Amino acid sequence: MSPISIIVPCFNGAATLSRALESCLAQPEAAQIFVVDDGSTDSSASIARAHALRDPRVRLLQMTGNGGAARARNWAALHALTPFLAFLDADDEYLPGALAAAHAHLEQHPREAAIRLDVDYVGFPGRLTSHPDFEKYATVLSNTVPSSLVIRRSAFLALGGFPMDDFFRRQGGEDGAFSWALREIFGQRRFTGQKQVRMHYHDGIHAERFLNIQMGFVQADPATTAETLRCSQAFLDAALASVRQMRALDLAQPGR
Repeated sequence: MSPISIIVPCFNGAATLSRALESCLAQPEAAQIFVVDDGSTDSSASIARAHALRDPRVRLLQMTGNGGAARARNWAALHALTPFLAFLDADDEYLPGALAAAHAHLEQHPREAAIRLDVDYVGFPGRLTSHPDFEKYATVLSNTVPSSLVIRRSAFLALGGFPMDDFFRRQGGEDGAFSWALREIFGQRRFTGQKQVRMHYHDGIHAERFLNIQMGFVQADPATTAETLRCSQAFLDAALASVRQMRALDLAQPGR
């Protein structure tokens, strides 16, 4: 079996889902491609089924209602049978060779938990991309967005998956909280010099909100910032406790 399961959470993503799936199918390292329909009311599920008929690697999972991207990703991770997980949002796409590079890196560095792909930001407003600090903040985003992440399944489960707090579901920020925990506990590196995943701009995208705040176009709400930090710290503390507990456990000897 190929080594990587790709997880694609999808809520009303019919307009872009085919593009995302075609980019997944072009990755030979993909053994399983889970489309998690998170309560869509458009034709997302039908598009996933059509791709599943073409290629058995594609599998549709349907949530009973809209529970948010974090819950959808975590649910699919429990179905995965491979040692590595990759996450792609339904409006993003992999570039050729993305997962080959990630797999080779993790095979060559067996003590590393994850690798981040470098992100190409397409269609973003010129006021953002022409800002003198765009590359600096784009680097921060590339280290946090789920579509850049390829991770060992064991490490993902040890961290507890993406945080599913109601606050994060309403405001966003679970991706940053997960990245913080991953960096603090296991460390994370990112490829540089070659773009491997493409993020397409659309109205309301969280990346735009982040850039607007960082570049001073919008003022951050202090209460929201404080609650984001509190929830992120709580997730980090819980992940640290979980990993420490696992490390303290005795491993059963064969035949015991």
